[in-house]
Amino acid sequence: MEELDFINTYLGGHGITLAGLQKLIHGQKKLHICEAGCGGGDNLKAIHAWCTKQKINTSFTGVDINPFCIEVAREQLTGMDVTLIASDYAAVQFDEKPDIIFTSLFCHHFTDEAVVQQLQWMQANARIGFFINDLHRHPAAYYSIKWLTAAFSKSYLVKNDAPLSVARGFRRKEWLQLIHTAGISNFSIQWKWAFRWLVVCSKL
Repeated sequence: MEELDFINTYLGGHGITLAGLQKLIHGQKKLHICEAGCGGGDNLKAIHAWCTKQKINTSFTGVDINPFCIEVAREQLTGMDVTLIASDYAAVQFDEKPDIIFTSLFCHHFTDEAVVQQLQWMQANARIGFFINDLHRHPAAYYSIKWLTAAFSKSYLVKNDAPLSVARGFRRKEWLQLIHTAGISNFSIQWKWAFRWLVVCSKL
């Protein structure tokens, strides 16, 4: 969890997440933000820090199927207005729908059919819109992360999963097909350093 936070911080992951958030904010000063696949909560923590500086009142929901991740998030997110749920995201039913839903490094773990279902779930449950921060499948990204994690990571899981995650990432034409299949029309796709895609879908 600590190494994933480091990767997100220093390889631009948090910056891309904040860029996605900013594309969906239209002057709101109060937001309910949900992350599906929240892991240890580092993304939610980064968003909370940015929103606090912008004087945006925020509440959060973090969903992860792994109870261990939820316990880590609970420790990391003390002092925040956050509801943490150990569940498959698709089983979550909201009393009040979040304004914004997002995922980060989540979609590449699933089949194309399951990604389409995720897109439709986010579209149905987000009031303002949703965004996705995920990996670009590219040889340079694959060999770079393989070398970096081999040289610097102390985590067996990170060393093995990071290159595998890149191999399961997406190309632009694949995102276009997935979004089209999901029946979503108002969206943008941007390439971001380092080898990430930012997909933003607005409902406003």
